[in-house]
Amino acid sequence: MSERINPDLQKERDAATFDVEELSVLLHNGAHELEKKRKLEELVRNDPDYKSLPFDFLSREAQYEEGVRRSTIAVAKKDQLDSLIENHGDLITYNTHVGRGRAGPFNLHTGMFIPTLVKQGSPEQVAKWLPLSEDYEIIGTYAQTEMGHGTFLRGLETTAHYDPHTQEFVLNSPTTTSIKWWPGALGKTSTHAVVLAQLYTLGKCHGIHAFVVQLRSLEDHKSLPGITVGDIGPKFGYGANDNGFLKLSNHRIPRENMLMKYSKVAPDGSYNKPPKSTLTYGTMTFVRAMIVRGSAQAIAQGATIAIRYSAVRRQSEMRPGEPEPQVLSYPTQQYKLFPLLCAAYAFHFVQVKMIEAYSEVTELVNKGDFSRTQELHALSSGLKAYTSAISNTGLEVCRTSCGGHGYSCASGFPALYTNFTPSVTYEGENTVLLLQCARYLVKCTRDLRSGAKLPGSVAYLSCGCDPSSIGKDFTNVKTLDSLYKQRALGLIRFASGKVDASMAGGMDLVGALNESSVHLVRAAVAHSHYFVVRNFFEKLSMLASTSQPLMEVLHQLSLFYALDGIAQHSGEFLEDGLLSGEDVKQIRQLTVDMLPRIRVNAVALVDSFEFGDDVLGSVLGRYDGNVYENLFKWAQNSPLNKTDVHPSYHKYLQPLLQRNKSKL
Repeated sequence: MSERINPDLQKERDAATFDVEELSVLLHNGAHELEKKRKLEELVRNDPDYKSLPFDFLSREAQYEEGVRRSTIAVAKKDQLDSLIENHGDLITYNTHVGRGRAGPFNLHTGMFIPTLVKQGSPEQVAKWLPLSEDYEIIGTYAQTEMGHGTFLRGLETTAHYDPHTQEFVLNSPTTTSIKWWPGALGKTSTHAVVLAQLYTLGKCHGIHAFVVQLRSLEDHKSLPGITVGDIGPKFGYGANDNGFLKLSNHRIPRENMLMKYSKVAPDGSYNKPPKSTLTYGTMTFVRAMIVRGSAQAIAQGATIAIRYSAVRRQSEMRPGEPEPQVLSYPTQQYKLFPLLCAAYAFHFVQVKMIEAYSEVTELVNKGDFSRTQELHALSSGLKAYTSAISNTGLEVCRTSCGGHGYSCASGFPALYTNFTPSVTYEGENTVLLLQCARYLVKCTRDLRSGAKLPGSVAYLSCGCDPSSIGKDFTNVKTLDSLYKQRALGLIRFASGKVDASMAGGMDLVGALNESSVHLVRAAVAHSHYFVVRNFFEKLSMLASTSQPLMEVLHQLSLFYALDGIAQHSGEFLEDGLLSGEDVKQIRQLTVDMLPRIRVNAVALVDSFEFGDDVLGSVLGRYDGNVYENLFKWAQNSPLNKTDVHPSYHKYLQPLLQRNKSKL
């Protein structure tokens, strides 16, 4: 960080009403975790081995090579950092800084390949594969998506036929659409993959199962017989990642390479089914929880860039002769950015809750208790879809809030957006996930009729729906909670009623769900939105040791988040008579009235996330605020500036410009 801080930015920090360090400690789960993060960042930032041109000025191939170079160096140096890398979160922090916030070629190795081995492998398989993976003697990826199928897992076409004579599985890609397509690090990096395929044994198909498949030789890295593997080509982003394709042609693997923690194939080909068929998809539930975390990180980074730059940028004198105001001082700019700032905090707290829920249910599953797996699937599906959609559209709002400079790669938004936007489609396309969440909600409404007790995240469905009982104090947490609860209840019951009506008319459940899908999506969004709002309020109620100044600021954020959500979805609150038109007008005015109170702490609130400049990758969002001199410096890195006269001048421009030279 530069010693000289932009005076406008420093003035913002000096005006904060709370202790930034206190909030940073809270956001990073304690002083110890925050200190580790800072040390890891400093080590990477000061290490000359990680210096290179900005990725924006590198070709696709150069980006990939640089990603591999950095990742291999990181692995070699990780062993020296045992005191700082104590858990998976520390590893994410380390790798994030090594890759400058961009997805690297080893991300799926640590994020999906190893977790799948641990969660779905038998003790013997874990003992065999885990040490090799952790020591990077093999590098793995997760090959699920195919050219013709992604979200619909039961439709995957890759086959694994068991041969009892050799005790091997024979893997094939029987159609063009069955070719594995999109897995990260599959193209050129990985030596192994967890491949999801339809299991056939003794002439019967048993559905999707996971297999460990070696792709490349451990001697020379050449692809093995029966393996056709490569890079799928340029994408919207992810330039440093070799997303790949995999075509299997009678490729044989040992019987022991099918992950057999839950389901098993005996040497004679007999099959033992898992206690629950959906356990094979456990890795996806984990990744969806990680996407909720990623959604929080992405919108927090976008808000950090936009709010800092809005404090530095001055634009348009309001009256002739007066100084140009900071862009952040305009209420319209605040009204664009502060809802996203509040969403960043709401999403931070909900991603913590999501990961806690995943850990709790995983512990139960390990004890043989599968009672909460459906709830977890619905929760992760709904939250993944809801948070990623908000963050995805929010990043574009942040970019346009930075004016013309937001279009430059120097802003950091092109990389941030293109690296995040796949989140709305991978690991389950959002609309499909909302429908899966809604299907669970419909099931819960039916279970209630038989007297069933619903688990925590859906327990509110057993409540009555009485709009007249809701108060009119819209700054009261209980009032806002009731409004969101009643909105969700109303939309869920309406959608469920539509499904029931279709079935009463003779339609089967599948057809009824499809016919009511538009209503079901709205219901799932309302449910997920309510969960985020309620969790925000509940989290703040548990912060007993937090100082009063900080609590006041966080309370403002939670109120604004809830009020703005009502204003943005006012039609759904009006439909069931939860609010009147005058109520909505009052709520809109309340959000406007709150803007100045959030304004005074806006820069301090984004500072508290503690995104280093190397991770933000943004000249506009620099911590020191010295935007303009560094924007000019950044541009000098362009390869076009290596020479004063570009070679294209002599090839093309000179003949054009001088074709009529004699006439001059």
